[in-house]
Amino acid sequence: MSSHGGMRKGSGRPAGAVNKATPELKLNLSELPREHTNNAVDTLVEVMKSGQSDSARIAAATAILNRVYGKPSMTQVDNSTGHVITAIEVVADD
Repeated sequence: MSSHGGMRKGSGRPAGAVNKATPELKLNLSELPREHTNNAVDTLVEVMKSGQSDSARIAAATAILNRVYGKPSMTQVDNSTGHVITAIEVVADD
């Protein structure tokens, strides 16, 4: 039975071999999706406004808020241990 996981003889990139994923290539790959940002946001707004289910509208609204303001961190204080836990309350204006 062959072993699973871990380093095995002959596996991986040979020592001294150049990494083909250059910083320039990585930068180009990260820029490709940016071309579709406006369409993606427009789609989220459309789903938020006229999605068929509440869960779809809420998910789209949450995605938009997370991209604009960042994903909120949650922290609270546990009085029994004194550990700090952060909480953020989101309140919508009517």
